[in-house]
Amino acid sequence: MSRPVRIRAGLAALSLAALALTGCSVSAPSGGSAPSGGAGSSPAAGAASGSGSGSSAPAQDKGTVTILTHDSFALPDDLIARFEQESGYTLVTTAPGDAGAVVNQVLLSKDAPVADGVYGVEDHSAHRLVGQEAVAPFTPADLPASAQELVVGDAMTPVDRGQVCFNTDPAWFEENGVAEPTDLDQLREPQYAELTAVTSPVTSSPGLALLAATTAEYGEDGWQGWWRDLLEGGAKVDASWSDAYAVDFSGGEGKGEFPIVLSYSSSPAFAPETAVLEDSCTPQVEYAGVLAGAKNPEGAQAFVEFMLTEDVQAAIPENMYMYPVDDAVALPAEWEQNAPLVEDPITPDPAAFDERREDLLKEWTALAEEVQGS
Repeated sequence: MSRPVRIRAGLAALSLAALALTGCSVSAPSGGSAPSGGAGSSPAAGAASGSGSGSSAPAQDKGTVTILTHDSFALPDDLIARFEQESGYTLVTTAPGDAGAVVNQVLLSKDAPVADGVYGVEDHSAHRLVGQEAVAPFTPADLPASAQELVVGDAMTPVDRGQVCFNTDPAWFEENGVAEPTDLDQLREPQYAELTAVTSPVTSSPGLALLAATTAEYGEDGWQGWWRDLLEGGAKVDASWSDAYAVDFSGGEGKGEFPIVLSYSSSPAFAPETAVLEDSCTPQVEYAGVLAGAKNPEGAQAFVEFMLTEDVQAAIPENMYMYPVDDAVALPAEWEQNAPLVEDPITPDPAAFDERREDLLKEWTALAEEVQGS
């Protein structure tokens, strides 16, 4: 395979998107995660809206609660019906895109919220919503023990978790007589960089998690060198998880040219013939909260509490391809076998990363533009 620089066209648009992701008044396209998670589209995806088919009328009608979600929100209709019946609220969800698009919309409309609550904000953005007072103080009284230390600012409640990781296609490497990479540092070598599809940290939550991981792993003086080697070596940068995994990746359902892709630790539960590069994994937590100025804050509170119930937590893996935040809830057997969480991930400090986020995104965009123009 030749080694052209495959940086996706439109970096100028990504620069504008960076401003949106940092809370400025420019919105951006987004893409994110999926057979694995969270901040994007999943095999079961599709924004579930309305009351869900087959649900009965609430016993005590309290009106509508509107929740802004990423486009992987998908729960069984019977659980939605149960929420409506037991709470009295009719649930409506609206999904503008992946987690990045959700954060943009919350920030851009915080003076006149378009919803009552939000779900699907990842940990590197949860601090931003709290810091800009876009969410109201609320956390459920009865949090699972494994969720208590993950609460952000007494306003963002952890609902599920996962790990962003590079995935590989072992069959491709075997067929082509190439050794699989074993660590993050190898990916910057040209023979592996040209085989790799990543997502932009400007427009996708997996890309943002990777940027946080590389700044934690290589430090302020080293992260740009890793990215420069990767990009100059021929890695492709996509705008969204779905572009990278479903189009460019050669494994799973993809039919692309790249046997290495940025995805999730849970992806092999969906595509067991693929593998996780464990050295590259970094945690991702998804949060729910009540929007400041919501018309129906009580309904949003009820929704947040509902997301932590045992049945919802148990439904999360097979419906949204994330792991339950309540570690007392058992994973499906195929997850235990094919997609366990990596024990020693790269663990950035989300709050510290958020303080540098705007500058880091600008620096990444300048680097990508420089490589593209060289």
